Amino acid sequence: MVERKAPQWLIVLAFMAVYIVWGTTYLAVIYGLRGFPPFMLSALRYLMAGILLLGWCFIRKEKWPGWQVVRTCSISGLFMLVGGSGMVAWAEQYVTSGQAAIVIAAEPFIFLLADKKRWREYFSNRFIITGLLIGFVGIILFFGGSDAKSAPSGDATMQWVGYSAILIGTVFWVSGALLAEGRLEKGVSNIVSSCIQLFAAGICSSLISGATGEWGKVRFNEVPAEAWAGLFYLVIFGSLIAYMAFTWLITVRPPALVSTHTYVNPVVAVLVGWAFVNEQLGWVQMVGMVVILLGVLLTNFPSYKLSFNQQRA
Repeated sequence: MVERKAPQWLIVLAFMAVYIVWGTTYLAVIYGLRGFPPFMLSALRYLMAGILLLGWCFIRKEKWPGWQVVRTCSISGLFMLVGGSGMVAWAEQYVTSGQAAIVIAAEPFIFLLADKKRWREYFSNRFIITGLLIGFVGIILFFGGSDAKSAPSGDATMQWVGYSAILIGTVFWVSGALLAEGRLEKGVSNIVSSCIQLFAAGICSSLISGATGEWGKVRFNEVPAEAWAGLFYLVIFGSLIAYMAFTWLITVRPPALVSTHTYVNPVVAVLVGWAFVNEQLGWVQMVGMVVILLGVLLTNFPSYKLSFNQQRA
């Protein structure tokens, strides 16, 4: 499948959003969980972002798609945002923000295995394969240097349950992303498709939250300011800026390459954790960061080379 053409500067900005901004949202989830249960936090996040996008769609007079597109967007939104991000929010009750980001680093390999139509492109390019492998080694180094004792829960069993939930959520995320990338028509606006995905995920998360009794446990006037701040950050930077950048990027670049954000996100997550909650960085983690960044550069090297040649021509 041939990706859509897009300005190189816009692609760079979108990669910065998914590489850097998304890495900060793991800490925002931790703050949000100090006042909201996980699926209520997800429901509020998605519905608020969906309402903002819907308003923007009306202002721009965006054309609303047919039922088939709405159905595809809704299903992909449920997979990515409820099964993917929702599971991460639940798991962060038992693991740290940095640990969650590290486990999600398995995403590029799941994309690589699931995206069959691009196997020839992936497996024939030595830079992509080498970069993915180097990035994975960096993640192992990074994980080996992390402090498991810093997890929110002192129960080691629940930590591993949290890790398992994140891996399952990653499979859901990849499935939803590939569904949207493979079935959505090229003429569908990214704003419209993201709006539908957010509303579908928000409604589903609300139902799950209600079924598990979360809504009856929260008094909104008692929610601390830091939890509200975490929620609003997730709405603007997580569900609008970074999420829309991701859903657009997978239409202009191979999904396995876009998913290399999961190699950089742990670095950002731990750095932000160090800056705001005094998490310590060991020398093994520092080495892991360098290795991760090298892997990302290698996976994107073919794109850099192509762009350079086009500019020279």
